[in-house]
Amino acid sequence: MEKNIDEIDKENIPKHIAVIMDGNGRWAKKQGEKRIFGHQNAIKAVRDATEGCAELGVEHLTLYAFSTENWGRPSDEVNALMELLVHTIKQESETLMKNNVKLGAIGATDTLPENCLNELHEAIDATKDNTGLNLYLALSYSGKWDLIKAVKSLAEEVKNDKLSIEDISEQKIDNFLSTKGIPDPELMIRTSGEKRISNFLLWQLAYAELYFTDVLWPDFRKKDLYDAISEFQHRDRRFGKV
Repeated sequence: MEKNIDEIDKENIPKHIAVIMDGNGRWAKKQGEKRIFGHQNAIKAVRDATEGCAELGVEHLTLYAFSTENWGRPSDEVNALMELLVHTIKQESETLMKNNVKLGAIGATDTLPENCLNELHEAIDATKDNTGLNLYLALSYSGKWDLIKAVKSLAEEVKNDKLSIEDISEQKIDNFLSTKGIPDPELMIRTSGEKRISNFLLWQLAYAELYFTDVLWPDFRKKDLYDAISEFQHRDRRFGKV
């Protein structure tokens, strides 16, 4: 049963929601179009998810926009995706400002094309003083990449006698991840009916509630966000305890 915003308990809103935006290709195929058509029609879903979270008081929203594995897709699709990303960041900057959203990014962003990286940095700088929702784009990101990077940094600290092996803890690992200073997601949403986390925030999702919906990402709207949050609010979160 679809929920509306009035049915959401405003006292029990997840502080951090992470989203795997899946189903663009299948959506396009249903329309008899190429995969990029699905990506182009996913902007409304991004806008709805961002505005919906901002309106509800969610503090952090992380969108899995481009994984390290996505570089293995056909070059024409990757190039089209990069062009779309540049265009979208330009187009949505005004919306981010209007909704007081602060933009950030996680991942190996230095591997992005220069024009894409420049637009990203400009948007991040333009929104740096906003005080509402923190929106993070996971770009050229994977959970394994994040952990390997953290392990290498920890090893370097130990090698240089800045850290003893005995002092390595969850907090120390947190401090070397790309999400340093960001609370772990409490709710992870994946669209399109697939039920896996696809190398996304592997460490950070340890105790997140996982929500899977058959809705393809281009069709995702605020009502779908409300359904996911309502489901979250009805779960008994025990964190391994009785």
